[in-house]
Amino acid sequence: MTKLEAIIRVSRIDPVKEALREIGVEGMTALEVRGHGRQKGHTEMYRGSEYTVDLLPKIKIEIVLPDNRVEAAVKAILNAARTGKIGDGKIFLSRMDEVIRIRNEDRGEAAL
Repeated sequence: MTKLEAIIRVSRIDPVKEALREIGVEGMTALEVRGHGRQKGHTEMYRGSEYTVDLLPKIKIEIVLPDNRVEAAVKAILNAARTGKIGDGKIFLSRMDEVIRIRNEDRGEAAL
């Protein structure tokens, strides 16, 4: 099993959810997060004063998938989240040793 974590633009969450739904991904966790990469934020004016916004709002999606579905999910996210501009985000993949469903103690892929 693999845990997929994707950091994407806030404006791309609906297209990403739809793309994942179309390939049969049923469960995910989405969190509102803040951060920056190469963008390094931007400056804004507020009441005549300039200030730097260096932690930009993003969405973090977390999904645990069977290994045979990971590449399809990666492609779906890449296609739905890409704008071609700096700040589109990143996808992280890591191995998942075990998953346990709390309700009935199913383990492994059965718990997904």
